[in-house]
Order: sequence, then structure tokens, then C-alpha cells
Amino acid sequence: MRRVCTRISHEIIERNNGADNLVLLGLLRRGALLASRLAKNISDIEETSVPVYSLDITQARDDGLTTSASLFDSEDASIFPALFSAENDLDLTNSHVVLVDDVLFTGRSIRAAMDTVTRVSRPKQVQLAVLIDRGHRELPIRADFIGKNLPTKRSEQVHVLMDELDGIDRIDVERMDQT
Repeated sequence: MRRVCTRISHEIIERNNGADNLVLLGLLRRGALLASRLAKNISDIEETSVPVYSLDITQARDDGLTTSASLFDSEDASIFPALFSAENDLDLTNSHVVLVDDVLFTGRSIRAAMDTVTRVSRPKQVQLAVLIDRGHRELPIRADFIGKNLPTKRSEQVHVLMDELDGIDRIDVERMDQT
């Protein structure tokens, strides 16, 4: 996972001609942790600070799924970047925003993320970085930066474990029994 994050960080820098006007928005939970890792890598490489925020898409989802809305009430809230919202007073007008998520599946989470961002501001450009692209898109969404393409069956589940939450960096594929 460390090597993949390093590669994606370099790709983001190259595609954006450096880190100027770059903002990373990580989808809660593991996308936000991944965004923090990428921001640290980019900051180390470019020797400049890269803003990074957590993005809660719960209110923008159209499929009834929820993220951890009570995340910042929990004990581990300090490991996540600040929450992006209208109250941040963050103007993304001239920014190159990179949405970061752990797994890209149907595309609905990313659509909700784009809706959330564009309700607050209008970035110059929005790009997408994902650790795992497992296919099965329901919407015409494509990642700009992909850690690993991992073809799966729709019935399978992909679990990303991260050291900050789980004590280990690992990706598990759970095969669901077809009964």
C-alpha cells in the first residue's frame, strides 16, 4: 500500500504540474485516511503544504447507503483530516481538487462527492484517485489515478484495512456464498 500511495502521489504531482492550487478531499472513512497519506507524500516531495479534508457524502447519496455520520463524535476522530463543509469557508474556485476514495465500485459515492463539492464551490478541475478499482460501474465515472485494478464479481466485497483504524494495511476480498 505504501508503494501504491507513493506512485499515486507522483502521478498527481505530474498531472497537475506540481502541488500549487491542489486540494485533496478524502471520502470518509478510509478515503480520508488515504488522502492524508497522499497529502503527506506530496508535501514531502514538493516541499509545500497540501490542504486535505475529509468529505462526508451521507446527505448526497441516492442509494440509501450511509457513511459513518457520527465519525467525529468517536474517539478516533483525531486521525482524520478536518471535515469539508460550507462552514469551512473554503473557496475551491481556482483549485485542482482530487477526490480520494479507497474502493471505486458503482460510482455512486463519487457522484455524491461531486454533488457535495459543487454545492459549496466550483473547482477549476476535479480528479479522482482510488486505491482499488473493482469495476461494475452504474454511472459513467472513471478514476484518473488507480492504485490497483481488481476485477471482482458483483457479489464479492472488497475490504480495505488501514493501519490507522485496523492496525494493519491490507486488502481483503470476501467471496459471498451463492445460495
